Amino acid sequence: MHLNQLWLLPFAAAQIVGVAAAQNAPSKVGIISIQNAIVSTKDGQKAIQELETRFAPKKKEIEKRQQGIQQLQAQLQKGGSVLSEDQKRKLMADIDMQTKTFNRDVEDASQELEQEQAKIFQDLSQKMMVVIDKYAKEKGYAVILDVSSQQTPVLYAANEVDITKDIIELYDKAAPAAPAAPSASAPILAPRPPAIKPVTPPAIKK
Repeated sequence: MHLNQLWLLPFAAAQIVGVAAAQNAPSKVGIISIQNAIVSTKDGQKAIQELETRFAPKKKEIEKRQQGIQQLQAQLQKGGSVLSEDQKRKLMADIDMQTKTFNRDVEDASQELEQEQAKIFQDLSQKMMVVIDKYAKEKGYAVILDVSSQQTPVLYAANEVDITKDIIELYDKAAPAAPAAPSASAPILAPRPPAIKPVTPPAIKK
């Protein structure tokens, strides 16, 4: 072997090692729906049940008040030709006052619920990130995208790269909790329209 070729051998070996290292670097890409994962864990289900229990009395009170306003509205509609003008004005003023108070209280209750949901989500997401980090390193993932975020526009992903189910199972094994009783309503941590909508007085026919 020529002397120049012997001198090049260490450099060639270094190039081969470098290529091998690059090939062994994490290269897999995965996706996960963090919101679905959190509400599907035992901890998430337990937190949902506890939050629903806390807000159940307030929700029941709001529904009762909504029914009361609707009854007054029906009374005003049915008595359009029977009630005097003074009675109509008094009834309409009562409906207007109750409606404004009701809508304000619904907004306050919704904000309080959203704040509590955010606290739960933040706490559980921090715990879940530990599980995801360990999983990604063990399985050789370079990138894991949260498809539940509107800021992650994933146009297509094969089912094989969805690790949501795996993370839920690993989370429950790492932090077991007593399973919560199934709830008839949708998980409150997931995005959904408010159960109680603001009341708008109907137009009065003359």
